[in-house]
Amino acid sequence: MQTHRVGILMNGVTGRMGTNQHLVRSLLAIRQQGGVRLSDSETIMPEPVLLGRNAAKLSALAEKYGITKWTMDLDAALKDPSIGIYFDALATGLRPENVRKAIDAGKHIYCEKPTALTLDDAYDMYARAKKAGVKHGVVQDKLWLPGLMKLKTLVDTGFFGELIAVRGEFGYWVFEGDYAPCQRPSWNYRKEDGGGIIFDMFAHWRYVLDHILGKVRAVSCVAATHIKQRWDEAGKPYPCTADDAAYATFELEGGLLAHFNSSWCVRVRRDDLLVIQVDGTKGSAVAGLRECFIQPAGATPRPVWNPDVDNPINFWDGWTKMPNQRTYDNAFKVQWELFLRHVVKNEPFPWTLLEGAKGVQLAEKGTESWHARRWVDVPELKA
Repeated sequence: MQTHRVGILMNGVTGRMGTNQHLVRSLLAIRQQGGVRLSDSETIMPEPVLLGRNAAKLSALAEKYGITKWTMDLDAALKDPSIGIYFDALATGLRPENVRKAIDAGKHIYCEKPTALTLDDAYDMYARAKKAGVKHGVVQDKLWLPGLMKLKTLVDTGFFGELIAVRGEFGYWVFEGDYAPCQRPSWNYRKEDGGGIIFDMFAHWRYVLDHILGKVRAVSCVAATHIKQRWDEAGKPYPCTADDAAYATFELEGGLLAHFNSSWCVRVRRDDLLVIQVDGTKGSAVAGLRECFIQPAGATPRPVWNPDVDNPINFWDGWTKMPNQRTYDNAFKVQWELFLRHVVKNEPFPWTLLEGAKGVQLAEKGTESWHARRWVDVPELKA
């Protein structure tokens, strides 16, 4: 068995998502399964090296999961020839400088989104990586969620007929932190630290729409800061300066409209934290994170408007849950495996830093639309 051992410097992995999704459920899970199997005689084995600013957190994480290498010295780690990939899960504002260093050191780049706080920085990261000849990618995990994979299957097989409209609802109530702990880090609600739901979520909506329903061509957005004060990790109150809800309509190629509500100030009464409804002339579908429900034209009920009596139709009953026609693995892990195959065997990997820049571009255009109170075009970014 030929084993390709790939050192991966993981920066910011002590955070919740970095630990749970990228370290434990992705790279350690890949190691536990024996690596990424290329053939009966060839495999890829990731070798994580933890990087951060808190020695106590790093050493505790390394000890808990049996990781032998961790460091607080980025520059020294980038000189290590055994490290082939630099992975970044830091707060967004810290990412560009560290990614540029890793590119200059000749490391392949894989990072969380959004890749930067400005399109200039995000596109510069892509251009530098392209010029340096290193492989690069950005996390676009929702493309491998079971519910959205089922939705894409419906699109690809023509289930909808002519697409009419798309509606997305995302969010949940994030506690302020006074009487119940906040579920998200406090920097998310400070604009000066790179917070805000537009920059956090529009990067997701860009790749979901682009890769499943159609390329985004324009945006109209209104956002708000509904909760004016929250309490940080130390229990101290602070003013919220970032948007915590955004209400946007995206125009896709061909004129299809997709409306998305994104909010950390909404109480959930729907199937999942993310629900996307797609309506077409031949049928409709409602996709969540894991499930997808369909209603073809022939099974569509015929309601009659009469507010004076109880509605005789239970509208939930008219939908059929799509079966699992394949095995679904952790979405982050699936993309990690694809990126490792790209690095070692040069297999195709279209989810590059250019795709990351497109997400940042949509966030910028959404913010511009909000402040200008008008539609804003989203021009195509050239490779």
